[in-house]
Amino acid sequence: MSRNKIKDNSYVNDVVDKLECIFETVILSLMYFVFWRFGYDAALFPPLLHRGRFVIVGLYALVLIISFVFTEGFRWGYLKRMDVTISQWVGLFITNFISYWQLSLIANGMIPVRPILTLTLVQFCAAMLSCYIFTDIYLTLNSKKNMVMIYGTDNALKLKFKANTRLEQYHISKAIPFHGDYASILKEISDYDAVIINDLPGKPRNNILKYCYFHGIDAYIVPKISDIIIRGADDFNLLDTPIVVTHGRGLTLTQRMVKRTMDIVLCLIAMVPASIIMVVTAICIKLDDGGPVFFKQERITRNGKHFNVLKFRSMIVNAEKYDKPIPAVDQDPRITRVGRFIRATRIDELPQLFNILKGDMSIVGPRPERVEHVEMYSEEIPEFIYREKVKGGLTGYAQIYGRYNTSAYDKLRLDLMYIEDYSLVLDIKLIFRTIRILFQKESTEGFDKAAELEHMKNDEVAQIRHSIDTED
Repeated sequence: MSRNKIKDNSYVNDVVDKLECIFETVILSLMYFVFWRFGYDAALFPPLLHRGRFVIVGLYALVLIISFVFTEGFRWGYLKRMDVTISQWVGLFITNFISYWQLSLIANGMIPVRPILTLTLVQFCAAMLSCYIFTDIYLTLNSKKNMVMIYGTDNALKLKFKANTRLEQYHISKAIPFHGDYASILKEISDYDAVIINDLPGKPRNNILKYCYFHGIDAYIVPKISDIIIRGADDFNLLDTPIVVTHGRGLTLTQRMVKRTMDIVLCLIAMVPASIIMVVTAICIKLDDGGPVFFKQERITRNGKHFNVLKFRSMIVNAEKYDKPIPAVDQDPRITRVGRFIRATRIDELPQLFNILKGDMSIVGPRPERVEHVEMYSEEIPEFIYREKVKGGLTGYAQIYGRYNTSAYDKLRLDLMYIEDYSLVLDIKLIFRTIRILFQKESTEGFDKAAELEHMKNDEVAQIRHSIDTED
């Protein structure tokens, strides 16, 4: 496909995407209006003057759009079909929950729940149908991108494996090692739809990036740690010279205070439904094998502080003998019957609400690692301690966009992206998106699955390395 055609398709896709967003919002809002007007007795609500009904439906549409944006509900074509569908279900549940209380306030009393629940189920079906149709439209308008990757080290070749096995619209057809021959590389670039620049030294990376920028070629750059640090820099002008300033202090005092307030408020709200689940879970664990309900494990949080993270015990007593960490693997015989369920549903993490209330953790932040893991990762990646500029979190960038077996370096990059891009709005977005990953099995893959994938990646690297050597 020619590059001009790709650009034309991108413009068309943007227009179609916006129209799809508007169309679905209108349909779902009309459903709300119909159920509100005909599902409830009109006597429950005072007469709305002039255009009051349209204002209420407009507010519903606004909350729906915000919920979909925060949960990535409009990302068809970029996320898997089922992931987008689940995101929209979460957004619809949140919107209808808010709308129920809004209508109850208007009615000056609690209104029946059944109509709003029926509406939610009907909208769930409509959302699923929309996600599948709109994803098919996206895939029809956007043919798979034929990409070339310019890389510096063999480790960077693992990205080719991940892209070609997990993404529908991207295919890295060729990987070219950089040996200083700009002319041949620039000639290769012109034959592809896009370029991935991965793990190159500074000067060649900048030169290739400028070439792509000048010629309007899509360039995907895998960021280095220094790139991510600069993302959080402040603009500063020294007379007529633009400068960016990095502070390296993590969150400001005001940001920490706002974040702490949100942690306490949301935890207290979450404790109401969570307390019932925790009581039932504790009873099940006790009845299963009679052992202790909770399991404590030493972790590291902000500024290298050690604390004991609290979890429901999902393994047999003394699962880690001799005080040595033994990572869990898929089908691990040490996991109890109750443990398999609470690990799959993340219920084992609920006691960490007490860690958050205590102040050891935050709701959103880098996952607090075990002391042994921090020491091991820090020897290989000295920058790994940069994660400790904020409190560890129950959820976060790496927990949502990474996997249980994501490499330490990729987790570090994801966590630093969160730290440098931090805002209260980002925290709310990540909390909403956390619900989606509860339904994603691959995010809980054990270490044996990780080893298997790593072996497959290494085989892929060897094959690519061999094909490159053969071409040379």
